[in-house]
Amino acid sequence: MPPKKPKTPAEQPSSEPRAAQEPSNTPKDEGQSGTKSSSVPSKRKAKTTEAPSKAPRRSVRGAPQSQADPIKLLQYLLSPASLDLCRPKDEIEDLKNRGGDICTYSSSTFTPFEELMCAVILSRPISHALGLRSIRTLFNKPYEFTTPKKIRSAGFDGVRKALDEARTQHRQKTAEELVLLADAVVEHLGDGEDDVSLERVRKKCDYDWDKEKDLLKKHVKGLGKTGLDIFARRIQAAWPDPYPFADQRTLSGLRKVGLPDSAEELKNLLDEHWTELDVKALKGGGDEKKRRAFVRVLERAVGVDLEGNADAVRAEAAASSG
Repeated sequence: MPPKKPKTPAEQPSSEPRAAQEPSNTPKDEGQSGTKSSSVPSKRKAKTTEAPSKAPRRSVRGAPQSQADPIKLLQYLLSPASLDLCRPKDEIEDLKNRGGDICTYSSSTFTPFEELMCAVILSRPISHALGLRSIRTLFNKPYEFTTPKKIRSAGFDGVRKALDEARTQHRQKTAEELVLLADAVVEHLGDGEDDVSLERVRKKCDYDWDKEKDLLKKHVKGLGKTGLDIFARRIQAAWPDPYPFADQRTLSGLRKVGLPDSAEELKNLLDEHWTELDVKALKGGGDEKKRRAFVRVLERAVGVDLEGNADAVRAEAAASSG
């Protein structure tokens, strides 16, 4: 009798949901995937059998891939219905337990200083779930480390305590970098301990994004290419300087959900169909509102990809009324 064929890793699914697992040495995170444009996307099967709290997803197991038209995809990703397919499961649980008014990276509008903090945190080699949990812990009560002054007052020990509570990785180094970031803003990038606008950066650099990147990299310890890509992706909602920008990690997410994998093409698609889209909930007007819509689509696409829900998003968008 021939010997039994050993099971491959793909035939041995994890018995624990991803968001509830402890940190691993090989997380699926923005830093890991955003640094190499030619890296091969993970073949982890999309999660389609567990329903999010607000947007029940239809099963696509065993069925042909649903294909939504680009306008339906844009409308769905811009809508609140897509949010739970973009979030880690522990963020969904946290919102249930603490209420929907807490700050989250998935749905809150942050100041430029807060966005820079997030870029430092998310460029560490940690999972999507741990990165977003760290941000929620730092920005919400009882810590609320949302200004350089609050971080400097808490010092290394205070920031490290918050990161300990977040149960994340690289706590020592991240705490050190966040304190150094607060110092850098006060000394080089902002106008005092309470300034969160970082307008000093833009004025120093004559509103030139390449110069702004160089200045940030020079003064912010731990902020490399991946962190700058994350910051640019988000900050373009408020700063037109880098717009339209999409990093390689985000382009991969756009491709997987069925949208153009080019920042310029996505911008043109939004412009062409702008009057068909429901964007009333977005802040600002005119060009700023368009930039915010662009950023929201990018953020939802990368979140969907990191959570393995591209198939579910295509199915929900295809089934929506548009």
